[in-house]
Amino acid sequence: MNVLNTKFATEMVGTIANMYRLGWNERNGGNLTTLLTPSEVEEVLSPKQVLREIPLNFDAKPLAQKFFMVTGSGKYFKNVENAPTEVLGVVQVSECGKKLNLLWGLENGAVPTSELPSHFMSHIVRLQQDENHRIIMHCHPTNLIAMTFSHSLQEEEITKTLWEMSTECLVVFPEGVSVVPWIVPGTNEIGKATSAKMAAARLVIWPHHGIYAAGCSLDEAFGLIETAEKAATIYTAVCAQGGKKQTITDSELNDLGKAFGVVPRKGILKI
Repeated sequence: MNVLNTKFATEMVGTIANMYRLGWNERNGGNLTTLLTPSEVEEVLSPKQVLREIPLNFDAKPLAQKFFMVTGSGKYFKNVENAPTEVLGVVQVSECGKKLNLLWGLENGAVPTSELPSHFMSHIVRLQQDENHRIIMHCHPTNLIAMTFSHSLQEEEITKTLWEMSTECLVVFPEGVSVVPWIVPGTNEIGKATSAKMAAARLVIWPHHGIYAAGCSLDEAFGLIETAEKAATIYTAVCAQGGKKQTITDSELNDLGKAFGVVPRKGILKI
């Protein structure tokens, strides 16, 4: 079987194409990494057949020997369907945690996304929360970014607004959203800040930039962003229409959580 015929590769290509079509990943913006199981990889690749080694500028020892499919640095998501071996790669973290072994893809000397430290740091934290964790997804949803210019960046306040915009939101992300300060992207600093927030939430907003999502599947991570962005779009429309005249009340949101068996993040609902 060819790598491109595997379930993990076809799902990755399809998700990336959808992200581009939704306007979440303009030009070479955004990145995506998927943690693969050894059986998924070894069905089509040999870990002993290393195409080249790629150095890491941070210590990924907690992920030693793990396999990932990653997007490449500077790669345009719009090209993933026609040139997947240039946009994507399969890598294994070395035993020492200081380099990657490239097993497939990233052709023509390409390297993984510059946000790989942020991804790996978040993978490490999310695996501590959920052993089934697999996905870190970063993109630039228009209305969520717009909210970071016009709305309070206090986590409790922006979470409450998103919950109020759509009944679905509290059910989908009852832990709310987290927010980091504006930090230069592609740095270990933003990776550390993001991963620290990932301990409590699967959605982390980068103000004036985009959002990070974690999930046990591509559908979960994609759906988290999709739901939050829909709520932000509704918020944008409500503001354009003159602001709220009514909303879902705290009591109603609490009842919603009970009905769906989820616990809303503490300190947000005033009941």
